[in-house]
Amino acid sequence: MEVTLKFGDKVTVADVRKLHDMEDVVFDREWFEKTDEINRDMYYMFRDLAKSDSDLEIIKSHYLRYDITRIPPGMLGSEYTKTVGHYHPQVPGTDVSYPEVYQVLEGSATYLLQKVEPGEEDIVLDVAVIKAEKGDVVLVPPGYGHVTINASEKTLEMANWVCRDFSSVYEPVKRLSGAAYFLLKDGFAKNPLYREIPSIRYVTPLSSDEFGLDSRENMYELIHSADRLRFLTAPQDFMSFLSGVL
Repeated sequence: MEVTLKFGDKVTVADVRKLHDMEDVVFDREWFEKTDEINRDMYYMFRDLAKSDSDLEIIKSHYLRYDITRIPPGMLGSEYTKTVGHYHPQVPGTDVSYPEVYQVLEGSATYLLQKVEPGEEDIVLDVAVIKAEKGDVVLVPPGYGHVTINASEKTLEMANWVCRDFSSVYEPVKRLSGAAYFLLKDGFAKNPLYREIPSIRYVTPLSSDEFGLDSRENMYELIHSADRLRFLTAPQDFMSFLSGVL
């Protein structure tokens, strides 16, 4: 059955991530191999949203995309439900990768961000964990891959702004069977396939006013001042800001 989202005057059908899509990144292999729920829905991605045709034209003219992801609560055996995880491609002609900005709309999220040695993805240079509640804003800066985890008993719904030229890079995460850490019921566990993993740094979300938003204001409203999001499409021009967010 299709899962839809009504956003403004438009209805969007979700791209659905199934349990079998998570096979490469699940911590609890014994559970995965025994489960009979291989086709269970894990989370839903509503891409390229706009409340109207005129809004969509504004978004496209700034080379942006607005998405919403919905992650129901649940467990992957002993591990909390999560996204597959991905890295970001580089801006053409630069050595800077695209950033991404998230906001929690409902529920709560645990964002795990990791930076690896270029060309040696199993050597991790930094791991940051950000716990975010409704209204909180989290920025994934250039150079970081990330996984979103729902470690709560409520559905997590989050939005993101990103450059519309963006295409997620999943292969390094899948090849190493997940991120550097897994979040289990009794806490974070290191992924043994990585050669070097630093301790986790815990970081607080950004304040909304850094983006020109009132406290707890929905960041979709940035469509009315979309130039504030130019750091998503030309991050090489904003490195002094982006390098300080973690």
